[in-house]
Amino acid sequence: MRILGIESSAHTLGVGIFSGGKFLANEKAFYKADGAGIHPRKAADFMAENSGPVLAKALEKSGLSLADFDGIAFTRGPGLGPCLQVGAALAKTVSMKSGKPLAAVNHCVAHVEVTRHLTGARDPVIVYVSGGNTQIIVREGDRYRVLGETLDIGLGNMLDNFARELKVPFAHGSTVEKLAAQGKFFELPYTVKGMDFAFTGLLTAATKSLATKRKEDVCRALQETSFSMICEAAERAVALTGKKSVVACGGVAQNSRLKEMLGLMCGERGAKFYAAPNEFNADNGAMVAYAGSLLLSSGRTADCGVKVRQRFRVDEEKVSWK
Repeated sequence: MRILGIESSAHTLGVGIFSGGKFLANEKAFYKADGAGIHPRKAADFMAENSGPVLAKALEKSGLSLADFDGIAFTRGPGLGPCLQVGAALAKTVSMKSGKPLAAVNHCVAHVEVTRHLTGARDPVIVYVSGGNTQIIVREGDRYRVLGETLDIGLGNMLDNFARELKVPFAHGSTVEKLAAQGKFFELPYTVKGMDFAFTGLLTAATKSLATKRKEDVCRALQETSFSMICEAAERAVALTGKKSVVACGGVAQNSRLKEMLGLMCGERGAKFYAAPNEFNADNGAMVAYAGSLLLSSGRTADCGVKVRQRFRVDEEKVSWK
């Protein structure tokens, strides 16, 4: 089955191609905000301008034409409304012109499923860490169950917000990671309630600390504290479920320190830790193509009247595949 996947939930326009168990293309265009966070309309305009070139690059790399596909998949949600609309419009246009069926994909499910596919982890505790969502998830029957989640903002959102306070040219969570490697730890507020966690108090305290401490030290303290919260919740999930593996997925799963800490926790628990290559942890079209193949192979198609959903929880999606 050859599937074209289109991702457009936030700052990344991605077009990926999945065929015969392999990823043939995974092209992207990344909208860089001006330092004040993502402006949905500006990001959507950027995506509209780049959709043609990115699609063309993916087709060229794969050596395929639109007539060669068995289906077209796109991110339905969650995400920024204007951005989701651009990807949906592109997918619907391609679907109508080519006569190929459409698949409407949940963004979180795409992250989870492509990670399971690439790592071979069949029944793991899932640590989903992205900009808008941070959740501890397991699969139960035909649903994904959220065991714990953020009570306020996502981990990636928190890191990006803090990066903007640093007044650096490219305010992004990766900036915090680089600076943290040069810093020394000090205590910051730590909030875990069962398998739920909260980040706004930590963000406020870290931001205030910039007035009296080195930015490298604050980055280190912020990163270590927030990642320890995630590890504690994930460890509780492993203890509760008895599962023998943990996977990390989503944009923040690109962070090497987070993966190191989760790996250490798993080692102490006798569990295996997995993460996909960073190319697939960042938002991308290939994961949407793969998730679309799961939907279409289980007979689930969408019509061109399907609407995007800015709020679309992972536990709302029926899992109709193995």
